Amino acid sequence: MSSDLLVAAAKTGKIVNIKKGQFCAPSVMINSAEKIRLAGNPNVMVCERGTMFGYNDLIVDPRNLEWIREANCPVVADVTHSLQQPAGKKLDGGGVASGGLRELIPCIARTAVAVGVDGIFMEVHDDPLNAPCDGPTQWPLRHLEELLEELVAIARVSKGKQHFNIDLTPFHD
Repeated sequence: MSSDLLVAAAKTGKIVNIKKGQFCAPSVMINSAEKIRLAGNPNVMVCERGTMFGYNDLIVDPRNLEWIREANCPVVADVTHSLQQPAGKKLDGGGVASGGLRELIPCIARTAVAVGVDGIFMEVHDDPLNAPCDGPTQWPLRHLEELLEELVAIARVSKGKQHFNIDLTPFHD
């Protein structure tokens, strides 16, 4: 993360949403969030957006949603950009563009909510096939309400933010 950019964002006094770089370990978010707070702004949240392992694909590792909680601020899951396939779509006439796996948005969103994230970031469009950017990962507006209702229901029953106090002593009846 660019230190100067983080400090400048912090000095605005506005909420700062830091997206984890696709190449970063979740531990990077701890230092980034702390840099915002040290610059005098307690209003910071961290966002998981998948990890690049090559092959023009991003992978969402639910463990990251747990690990970035160590930044001690709200955790957001970007459930659309995390399904991009950079340079994964061949264009007519040559060239490539980012593709995406729109059909997996509900899967990633359900997982994130069950784990206990504080928020969801989702790009939505009334006509995803004609969206000016990120069309392959835009969620259709006509399906937003139904998906959000399901996510709220999952959040209400999930114990994703509760941590087990694991007892490792031998179990005896």
